[in-house]
Amino acid sequence: MIKHHPKFELLQNFVNGDLPASLSAGIAIHADMCPQCQEKISQLTEQVAEASFEQNFLHKFVVDDEDMAEVAELEFDSIIDEITASDDIESVKIHNEGPSIEFKGSEYVLPKAIRNIELGKTAQIGKLSRARLQLDEGEIHTSLLHIDPGGSVPEHTHNGFELTLLLAGSFTDEQGEYVAGDFIMLDKRHQHHPVSEHGCLCYTVANDSLHFTQGINKLLNPIGSFIY
Repeated sequence: MIKHHPKFELLQNFVNGDLPASLSAGIAIHADMCPQCQEKISQLTEQVAEASFEQNFLHKFVVDDEDMAEVAELEFDSIIDEITASDDIESVKIHNEGPSIEFKGSEYVLPKAIRNIELGKTAQIGKLSRARLQLDEGEIHTSLLHIDPGGSVPEHTHNGFELTLLLAGSFTDEQGEYVAGDFIMLDKRHQHHPVSEHGCLCYTVANDSLHFTQGINKLLNPIGSFIY
């Protein structure tokens, strides 16, 4: 069961189109997996649409009931004409599965929100594998991060923000267990040590490097650069 969701402010910014593509994609993926947030986004979208309509159009038109009836009749006639204009029926094919990616023999179907985004080559270090999403957002790096069964990321905090959206499998840290669909937003106030007993695939977004809090930092720097 999904326990971790985007904050309301993030959902608002998503609906208003104020987020970078990486975070927008993360929220879209989460919403596809979470009926609760899908409903919130639907409600916010409706509110924005109503407000935009009232602001931009409603005050421009002042018509009486007779005029409205004529407009409605004309629009209805136009719709009927379009429907009956051709006897051709377009065939629509529905695909239940889309493009996939493979990490060490495990295949995962890509979420709809990122299927058209170019992926870089898969890189590997220890039990971690990573494929970059080519979004060209400067300091913001977006990746698909795979942790093999028994793998982990050394204990760390974050110099910037880090979004981890679990796409498949599970992992645990000091706060408990995370499952597919969980949306985890962290920053320098958070310290954790993710461990995946059975393996997992994550969608990650970060705008700065990790700061390791155990071991010799210089030895862990390659992992930090790899993940960021």
